[in-house]
Amino acid sequence: MEQIEIYLKGERDYKNIVGSTGPLVYPAAHVFIYRILYSLTDQGRDIHTAQYIFGLLYLLTLAIVMQCYRAAKVPTYVFPLLILSKRLHSIFMLRCFNDCFAVLFLFSAIYFYQKNSWHLGTFLYTTGLNVKMSLLLPLPAIGILAVQALGFREAITQAMIIFQVSIGYGYPFRKRAPSYFSRAFELTREFLYKWTVNWRFVDESTFLSKPFAIGLLAAHAGLLIWFATTRWIKPSGRSPRQFLQLLRSNEPRDQDDIARRVNPDLIMTTLLTATAIGMLCARSLHYQFYAYIAWTTPFLLWKAGFHPIIQYALWAAQEWAWNVYPSTPASSATVVAVLAITVFGSWWGTRGEFADVVDGTEVHEHAD
Repeated sequence: MEQIEIYLKGERDYKNIVGSTGPLVYPAAHVFIYRILYSLTDQGRDIHTAQYIFGLLYLLTLAIVMQCYRAAKVPTYVFPLLILSKRLHSIFMLRCFNDCFAVLFLFSAIYFYQKNSWHLGTFLYTTGLNVKMSLLLPLPAIGILAVQALGFREAITQAMIIFQVSIGYGYPFRKRAPSYFSRAFELTREFLYKWTVNWRFVDESTFLSKPFAIGLLAAHAGLLIWFATTRWIKPSGRSPRQFLQLLRSNEPRDQDDIARRVNPDLIMTTLLTATAIGMLCARSLHYQFYAYIAWTTPFLLWKAGFHPIIQYALWAAQEWAWNVYPSTPASSATVVAVLAITVFGSWWGTRGEFADVVDGTEVHEHAD
């Protein structure tokens, strides 16, 4: 609210928008949302009204998440895991984090992608990205899905929507554009050891070291490539080398067949595995990041094919770890372990899905 007050006084240089919690480090859609909250909550003083707003936001997001799960044909026994998290309720209704809006727009995008409304889905995704750049995590998966569902030309259109909408949100800060983009989308941000939820079990010198950061980045890139080449491109029925040939202006003759295989289950699986990979390899997770994880892991644990008792046990271990404050070596190790089991389990569990088979015939080569 202190930062919004400075913005309302006419300041447009992000470097000068600073409050007691530090500088403004979120993109412009965050500013617009919290400007509205500033007006609705008596400049942030009416906490109860803010909590009612975030309570409604929670229910709306939960409803959309459940619709995404239904579209992917998730069994009913998984659904209780979506509503039982104490930490998730805290993130929404006690802490009022901007991640709550970001996760709303993420699952809204997934919902409309599942409905084959790609333009609207990409607009909503971009809005979430301009609330918090954590939504960069599923971006590679969105690109791969768009190429298969729409063809290369329309995938470029989706990229242009992301670019143009982002420019539109940042328009009020155009005269101080370098300051805006360097702060709102800062990729070199430093993290404090005392706030980490996921790496407490390593010592502080390791946590702050450059080799540790580079190692996590390499692991992130490696996992994305691994999932992309062995899972995400399966609807195309092509090898990784052949898939790259799709990245040209001429659509393949089997484009309609490829698009039909990009179903709601595949969309959900691909976007949420990309998100989980990013969380597993994150430089540092803070408590608000559980907003993404809480509604991602139940689906992926189901996709992993674990027995329902195992799914509930892993969810309970994760929930316990995220409710330990401050984090401990045991709780942070549990956070990383459950994320790792979720990621690798979902890879193994989907080994027979989205196979390169069309009408019962295995596909090896495709004519362009």
